[in-house]
Amino acid sequence: MALARGWKVLLVTSAGVYLVSLDVTIVNIAFRDLNADFAEASPNLLSWVLSGYNIAFAASLLTAGRMADRFGRRRAFFTGLAVFTTASALCGLAPGPYWLIAARVLQAVGGALIIPSSLALILPEFPPERRSAAIGIWGAVGAVAAATGPSLGGFLVDAVGWRAVFYVNMPFCLLAFVFGRSLLVESKDPTAGGIPDVLGAALGTLGVGALTLSIVQGGEWGYADPRTVAAYVVAAAALPAFVARCNRSSNPVLDLGLLRQRFFAVANAAGFLFAVGFFAMLFVNVQFLTGVWGYSVIGAGLALTPGPLFAAACAGPAGRLADRYGHRIVAGPGAVLFAAGILSYILYLDPEPDYWGVFFVGNALVGIGIGFTISTLGSASSAFLPPTRFAMGSAFNATARQIGAALGIAMVVAVLGTPSPAEAAAAFDRAWSVLALFGLASGLVMLVLFRPPPNAEVATTTEGSVATGAPAA
Repeated sequence: MALARGWKVLLVTSAGVYLVSLDVTIVNIAFRDLNADFAEASPNLLSWVLSGYNIAFAASLLTAGRMADRFGRRRAFFTGLAVFTTASALCGLAPGPYWLIAARVLQAVGGALIIPSSLALILPEFPPERRSAAIGIWGAVGAVAAATGPSLGGFLVDAVGWRAVFYVNMPFCLLAFVFGRSLLVESKDPTAGGIPDVLGAALGTLGVGALTLSIVQGGEWGYADPRTVAAYVVAAAALPAFVARCNRSSNPVLDLGLLRQRFFAVANAAGFLFAVGFFAMLFVNVQFLTGVWGYSVIGAGLALTPGPLFAAACAGPAGRLADRYGHRIVAGPGAVLFAAGILSYILYLDPEPDYWGVFFVGNALVGIGIGFTISTLGSASSAFLPPTRFAMGSAFNATARQIGAALGIAMVVAVLGTPSPAEAAAAFDRAWSVLALFGLASGLVMLVLFRPPPNAEVATTTEGSVATGAPAA
C-alpha cells in the first residue's frame, strides 16, 4: 500500500532531523581519534569540535525559525540541507583543528535551519486530531538519533576512521533533497512583511549563545573564571534586551504572545526539565558502562541500544494516545516511568556487571518512558499552534531543549567529578538521583499545570498560512 502524502513528508523531513540530532552525540565517540590525528592541538582546543556545534546550534534556532516563517519553510529546509551537507564534507576534509571547528559551526547553522522548518512542513499535512501522532514520531526520530550516536559512531570510527562520522551524513542529505524537491509544498507566515528584526535576531543569537557557552564551558574554565563570568554577563544583558525588543518590534523574532499561552509555556518548561535528565542520562550511562563495568565504547553503545528501540516503538502509540486522551495523561506517567528506570539503577546496579538481569530492565523502562514523554512534550508544545507560528514555536522548543541538554551534562559532570574506584558507585548514584528528580519534575509540571487551549482545534485551523498549492520546481 502506498504511503499517504503526509507520511511521505514526515519520512523525508525526519531524515534531516535524524542527521542533525545524530551529530549532537556521534562525534563524542571520535574524540580520541581526533586527539591522535591532531596531536599538535590541545584537548581544550579540540573540545570546541563538540561545544562549538552545540553552542552555535542553540544560538541559531530562534532566528532560523523566524526566517523559515518569513521566507518559506521549504526554502529554509533545503537551504539547511545544503549548508549541512557542505559543512559535513568540509568536516571530513578538515586538515586541521581550526578548519574542523569552523566547519562544525557551519554544520550547526544548517541544522538550525532544518529543525524548525521540518516540523512546520509536517504540521499542515495532518488534521489537528492526528498531529500529535505525527509530531510524536518526528520527536522520537531526534531522540533516537541522539541515543544511537555512540554506537553508530563507534562502528564508523573503528571500521573507517573519524572522518566517516561526517561523510555518512552526505548521501542521506542528498536523498532527502532529491525526494523532497517534488514532495514538499512551500508555506510561510502571511503576516510577516519585510526583513525580520535584525537587531532582535542579533540579541537573541548573542544571548542564547552566551548562556550556552557559560554552561558548556563553565566546568572546564571554572565558574569563577573571567571568561565564564563574562559569558554570564553578556547573557544577562542580551536576553532581557531581546525580550524587550520582541515586545516592541512589529516583526519580532519571537512572538511573546506564545509564552502567554499556557499550553505553550508549560509544555516547554516540562520539555526543558526532561531534556536535562534525558541528555545527561546518555552521558552518565556511557561513563558507568565504560568506567565501572569496563565495557568498550562500542560495547557501551550496543548495551544502550535497546533503550532507543523501545523509545521508537512507543512514540507512535504515545502520539495516538495523546490525540485521544490528552498530552498530560501520556507525558506525565511517561516521565515518571523514565524516573523509575533511573531509580532502578540506584537500587540494583553493582560494580559487578549484570547486564540482562539489571541494566537491560532499567534501560527498557527508561526507553519506554522516553518514548511516551519526549515526543509527547514536543507535540504538546506545537500541536495547538496557529500555522503562522509553526516554525517559530518549533524553534523555541528546540532552543529550550538544547539549553536543557547543555545544563544537564554540565551538572552531572560536576556531580560525578573524578571519583576513585571505591567512590564510583556513590558518585553514580548521586548523578542518577539528579536525573530522576528532573524526570519527576517534568512529569509533575505536565500533570498539574498543562491544559490544552479550550478551542484547540480552532487555534490550529483558523489562522492559515500562505501555501503555493504545489511544490516548487
